[in-house]
Amino acid sequence: MAEALAAGCAVSFLPGDGGPGALLLHRADGAPMPDPGLPEPLSPARCPVLLPSAASPVPVVGWRVPAAAAVPVLLRRDRSSGWHPTAVDWERVARLALQAVAAGLVRPALTADGADQWRLGPLPIATARAVEASADRMSPHAHAVAVGGRLLAARDAVPAFLDSVADGLLRTPAAVLFGTGPYLGPVGSRLPDAAERPTTPVPGTESEPGSGPDDVRRWLDAVEDRWDDGPPPRLVLDIAEPSEEEATAGRLTGRLLLAVGDGPAVPASRRAVPAGARGPQRPAGRSGPGGPDGLSGPGGPGGLSGPGGPGTPGGEIPVPRLWSGQVALAGVEPYHLRDRVRRRVERLARRCSVLAGLLPSPGDLAVDAAGIVRLLAAEEALAEDGLVVRWPAGLRDRLSAHAVVGGPVRGADGAALDEGPGAGRTEGGRHAGASRATGGVPRFSLQALLDFRWQVALGGDVLSEAEMDELAEAARPLVRVRGQWVLLDAAMTGRLRRREIGSLAGVEALAAALTGTVSVDGVTVPCRAGGDLAGVVEVLRQGEHAAPVAAPARLEAVLRAYQQRALAWLGHTSGLGFGAVLADDMGLGKTLTAIAYALHRQEKGHRGPVLVVCPSSLVTNWEREIGRFAPHLDVTVYHGTRRSLESVADGAVVLTTYGVLRRDPALAARTWDLVIADEAQHAKNAASSTARRLGGLVSTTRLALTGTPVENNLSELWTLLDWVNPGLFGTLKAFRSRYAAAAEREPDGPAAQALARLIAPFLLRRRKTDPHVAPELPAKVESRRIVELTAEQVALYEAVVRETMEQLSAAPSQARSGLVFKLITALKQITNHPAHYWDEEHPGADRVREFTARSAKLEALDELVETITGRGEAALVFTGYVTMGRLLEQHLTHLGHRPLFLHGGLNTRRRQELVDAFQAGRSPLFLLSVKAGGTGLNLTRAGHVVHFDRSWNAAVEDQASDRAHRIGQRRTVTVHHLVTRGTIEDRIDQLLTHKRTLQDTVLASGDSGLARLSDRELADLVSLGGLV
Repeated sequence: MAEALAAGCAVSFLPGDGGPGALLLHRADGAPMPDPGLPEPLSPARCPVLLPSAASPVPVVGWRVPAAAAVPVLLRRDRSSGWHPTAVDWERVARLALQAVAAGLVRPALTADGADQWRLGPLPIATARAVEASADRMSPHAHAVAVGGRLLAARDAVPAFLDSVADGLLRTPAAVLFGTGPYLGPVGSRLPDAAERPTTPVPGTESEPGSGPDDVRRWLDAVEDRWDDGPPPRLVLDIAEPSEEEATAGRLTGRLLLAVGDGPAVPASRRAVPAGARGPQRPAGRSGPGGPDGLSGPGGPGGLSGPGGPGTPGGEIPVPRLWSGQVALAGVEPYHLRDRVRRRVERLARRCSVLAGLLPSPGDLAVDAAGIVRLLAAEEALAEDGLVVRWPAGLRDRLSAHAVVGGPVRGADGAALDEGPGAGRTEGGRHAGASRATGGVPRFSLQALLDFRWQVALGGDVLSEAEMDELAEAARPLVRVRGQWVLLDAAMTGRLRRREIGSLAGVEALAAALTGTVSVDGVTVPCRAGGDLAGVVEVLRQGEHAAPVAAPARLEAVLRAYQQRALAWLGHTSGLGFGAVLADDMGLGKTLTAIAYALHRQEKGHRGPVLVVCPSSLVTNWEREIGRFAPHLDVTVYHGTRRSLESVADGAVVLTTYGVLRRDPALAARTWDLVIADEAQHAKNAASSTARRLGGLVSTTRLALTGTPVENNLSELWTLLDWVNPGLFGTLKAFRSRYAAAAEREPDGPAAQALARLIAPFLLRRRKTDPHVAPELPAKVESRRIVELTAEQVALYEAVVRETMEQLSAAPSQARSGLVFKLITALKQITNHPAHYWDEEHPGADRVREFTARSAKLEALDELVETITGRGEAALVFTGYVTMGRLLEQHLTHLGHRPLFLHGGLNTRRRQELVDAFQAGRSPLFLLSVKAGGTGLNLTRAGHVVHFDRSWNAAVEDQASDRAHRIGQRRTVTVHHLVTRGTIEDRIDQLLTHKRTLQDTVLASGDSGLARLSDRELADLVSLGGLV
C-alpha cells in the first residue's frame, strides 16, 4: 500500500454494505491496478468511480484496504513524497481518527442489520470542528466511488470513515482476552441470544443495559438516539386491499414505506434533549446539505434516484428497496439512514408486537385477524412515534356493538301495561311507577320488562337488521359492508348471531339508559335507549333546562332566577313520576324553593297534605318561613306530647322532627301528597331507624333537601336517592360494587362519570361560586391561623401519646378501637386547652390572663375577638365540644363580652330565642356546638366564622360556615381556622384542605377509621413535629 501511495495512486472512500467502510486505492487515470497476490487484509475490488476525466462513473479495478489497516500507512507519509491529493486528504482524517480513539471517544452501536459496531463520538467541540474542516477541504475525488448510482457527500464519507477506523482499531487480537461477547470479535456479528452486560455505562446515557439481548439493543438504540440529531424517519405501513383468499383467511398484507420530501406528514414524537444537556458535539455530517436527512426535492440535495428513474420531488419509497441498495437519496449516506429506520422500527415493534415481523430487514408484513385488532388499537400511539398505518377503505371504522334496551313495554305475562295517573306513588319503600301517558310523555313503568338486545354499528352508523343478518352468516373474518372492509372477530360474530340478550326490568333499563352502560355476562358494555324508554330518557335529561313555570300565584315572594329554575326542574321531574334531591349549597334558599314547589303542586291539582320532616332546631324556622311566604297555608306543628293529626286537611302542611318520626307510627299511617325531608343527611345511614321510618312514609312524591349530599362516603348519597326513588338505584351493595367504591378511589374515572350521568336527572346541585347563582352574594374568605403549643400543652400531649402507644402495644385487638378513640379525643382536647382535657372550671375573672396563657389557641381567639368587636362586627365561634363551649362562654364573659351559647342541651324554643337575640344585635359573639348549630340556621349578622377546633369532615365545617355565608348576607364572610402546628389537628387540616369537592369529601370513617392504622402509622399521625 505504501508503494502504491508513493506511486501517486488516488484514494477514495468505499462505503461498507451495512458494516465498516474501506479505502479504494486506484490509478488516477482509471487503469487497472496490478494483482500481484495481495496480502491480507488487502483485496482486489472493482467499483464505479467518477474520474476527473469522465462525465459519469466508470468501472475501475483497484485495491480495497480496510479503514483501520490503512491508518498506520497513512500516518507514515513523508512530507516530500509525491502522494496524490486524495491520499493527503485521508491522511489528515486518519490522524483525527487515531487521536479520538486514543482519547477513548468511542461508543457501542448496532448496524441496520443488528450487528455490533464501534463508532466514534461524542467528540469535543474542537475535534468536531476539525472533522468538519477536513470534510470541507476534501477533494471531490476522495469520495468518488458511486454507490447506488450516486456519489457520497464528503460530510457523509468522513464520519463513515471515522466509525470504520474506530471499529477496526478496537477489534484487536487482544480483545478476545476479555471474552467472546459483542464488540470483542474480529468482525461485527449479530447480537447473540445472551449478551454480556457492559460493565461501564456510556457517558451521557441515562442507565446501563439489562442482561438480555433486547435490553442491550434498546440501550444501544437509546445511546445512538441521544447523539443522532437528525429527524426520525417518517414511515407509512401501507395495508393492501385483501384478495378473496386473504379475506377468507382473515389476513392482510402491508409494506413499509419511507416518506421523503413533501410526502405524507407523519406525526412523530421525539424526546427533546434539554439545551446544554447534549454534552460534547457529535461528528458533523449526519444530515445532508439539502435539509435534515437530505430528504428534499429533485435536482439538488435530497433528490430521489435509482433504477426507477431520476430524482422526484418527494413521495414514498419501499423500505426494502432502501435495504437492497436499489434506491439512493442524494446527500444521505444509506448506511446511516437504514440504521435510523431500523431503530425506529424496533421502537415501534416494542409498542406493537405485530410490527416485529418487519425485523431484522423489512419485507412484506402479514397480519392475521388478531394482529389487525392489535394494530388498530395501537394506531394512535404508533402515529405519535412516526408510523402512519394506511388501511383499506373503511377498515379503520371498526364495527362496534352496543346494547339497546327499551323495546315494547311488557308485563311479566307479556301483555302491554296501561299505567294511569298516580304512577309515581311510593309505598313502603317501593316505587310504583315512573311516568304516565299524559301530556305527551312516553308510557313507561319501572315494573315492566323491556327488550334487551345487541345492535351493531359501523363507524357510528347503525346497521340494518338485514345487514346484521348478512354479517352473522359470513364465514370469514373480513367482509365488505357498505363498500368497506370490516373485521369480524369471534365475539362480534357471536353477538350478531345471538342478538337477543333477554329482558330487563324497567328499573335496571332506566339506569342503563341514563349511565350509557350495562353489564352483560359480567362485562360493562355501551348501552342506548330505544322505544318508549328513549323518549323518557330524553325528557328526563332536559332537567334543569325544562320549560320555565310561573311562580305560584299565592307565593308572597320573588324567586331568584336559580330558584325559578329549580322550581321548573322539580315540576318537570315530579311530572314524570320521580322524586328529587335538591342539593344546593347551604344558604341558597332551599326552604323557599320547597314552599314554592308545594304551592305549585297544589295549583296543578294535588290536594293531599304536605309533610315536612326536619331537625328540631328548624321547626320554628319552617313555621316562620311559611307564615312569611305562604301565610294562607294551614300549618300544624306535630311535636310535643299533645300532637295530633286529626285536624290536618288536604293542602295543609305538617311540620315534624326526625325524633318524632322515629317514635310515632301515626305519620306512616297517613297518605301524603308530598314529603319533604329537610337536612336529609340526618337519614344518611340506610340501616338507621330514621332512614327506615322515613322510607315507610306513603306519598305521591318525595323531596330531599340537603346542602351536603355526601359527608363521608357515597353510600349516604344512595340512601337519599333510594328514598326519593325507591328501587331505581338498585341495592346498596350493588350501588357500591358498580359505582361508589370505584368513584371514591378515582373521582374522575369512568365509574364516577357513569354515576354522575345516572343521578343527574334526579339531583340538582348549584354552588354559590357558580356564575349564574346568587351573584349578589359576597365572597367567603378562608384564613388559617397556625399557632404553637404552649410548654404545658407540649408536655401533656407527649405524655398522652407515649402512655397510650405503650397501652396499644400490649392491648388485645378488641380493645384497640376504644384506646385509639380515647387518644384522638384527648389530643384534640389538649390542643384546645389543658383545662378542657382535665375537665377544669374557669378560674375566674382575676385569673383570666393566666388561663389564656395556657393555650396558644385561646390567645389567638382573644386577639380575633378583640379585633372583630373593636370594629363593631359579629362572629360565630364553633366547637365540637359542649364542654369547651362552656369554658369559652365563661372566659369571654370574664373578658367583658356577653356571648350567647347554643348547644344540644337546649330545647327548640330556647334555641330560637338565642338565634333571634344574635340577629337582633344583642351580642356580637355567638358560640355554637357544631352538632346543634351547624345546620339550618340563618345567622347572616355574622361577618366572621371561627372554627376553634377541627372536624374530620369538610362538609360539616362548610355547612357550619354557611350559617353566615348565605342569602341575605351583605358582608364578606371571613372563616378563621385555628390550627396548632405539628399536632393531630394539623394533620386534620391537611386532609380537609384537599377534601372540599363533592367527590373528595370522602374522608373514609373519621375517628373510627384510625383504629385500623398500624402502631407505626398511628405514631406518625399523632407525634409532635412529625407532620408537615
